[in-house]
Amino acid sequence: MDDAIKLPDEKIGVLIANLGTPDATDYWSMRRYLNEFLSDQRVIDYPKWRWQPLLQLIILSKRPFTSGAAYRSIWNNEADESPLMTITRAQTVALTQTLNQEFGDRVEVDFCMRYGNPSTQDRVERLLELGCRKILFFPLYPQYAGATTATANDRFFRVLSDQRWQPSVRTVPAYYDNPGYIDALAGSVRDAYGKMGQTPDILVASYHGMPKRYVENGDPYYQQCLQTTALLRQNLGWGEGRIMSSFQSRFGPEEWLQPYTVEHVAELARAGKKNIAIMAPAFSADCIETLEEINEEIRDSFIAAGGETFSYIPCLNEGAAHIDALSGIIKSNLQGWV
Repeated sequence: MDDAIKLPDEKIGVLIANLGTPDATDYWSMRRYLNEFLSDQRVIDYPKWRWQPLLQLIILSKRPFTSGAAYRSIWNNEADESPLMTITRAQTVALTQTLNQEFGDRVEVDFCMRYGNPSTQDRVERLLELGCRKILFFPLYPQYAGATTATANDRFFRVLSDQRWQPSVRTVPAYYDNPGYIDALAGSVRDAYGKMGQTPDILVASYHGMPKRYVENGDPYYQQCLQTTALLRQNLGWGEGRIMSSFQSRFGPEEWLQPYTVEHVAELARAGKKNIAIMAPAFSADCIETLEEINEEIRDSFIAAGGETFSYIPCLNEGAAHIDALSGIIKSNLQGWV
């Protein structure tokens, strides 16, 4: 038809997703963020009739104050945002530059947060407005968990359910054993150890925890964490005993995955391991759990138990090796589209 409407040139969107961040550290900003996060039944799966009164009347009356104080201790005051926001934005810029070198401006990269801003809905709609008829959704969680990867995917698909003209979509699976990711982790350990005056007695790989019941019900997270640690040890060429896994950020009365990092580092100190290093392989960017929990609470536990040297190895963040690994995963998942 001569009078047919010309459709815009199609682009491919790559949307990376992380957990989320409050907009500010005041009580109401923290309460909004924590309410959204802790109301997610992928995170806390208790029945709503049981959980919501406890959350709304007790937890959210107190926790925004303590969480706000924790965030203020690590806040990026210059940009007035959390470090997670700063780092995720930098990762997006670096990935844009890398992918544009190969694919030109046909590929559009953006980021969203599962909780808080920028929301998944806002960024999906932006990609569609830019003409992206194919979207690769990439939750930045190396190890799969229902409370992280699955809930990010849930939100992505709920946003798509409101679109009259839905794009073609793909989601990136967990990359806990990806060679590029393992290489980047090993490189960060070698770089950190090379700058230390004394080789640590042990390296603790601290992963975010979850209720043990979730794993018993079929979540693969625990095994994938252990596999990451094993592959990292092999890459480093280390024997048994030089690296071990533990789990942090326990919340509530249930039994969580063990050993608990905050208690485990104290046990190491009492057992004579006075010089340890710690890293967080489950986090793609430094955040409240690494900059505050590891570098303050967990460090304090180690020192109080008689530990002497506590070295935190930062997350991979926007480092070149990490961007290479992530871009390699993206390119693999874009096959057939570009």
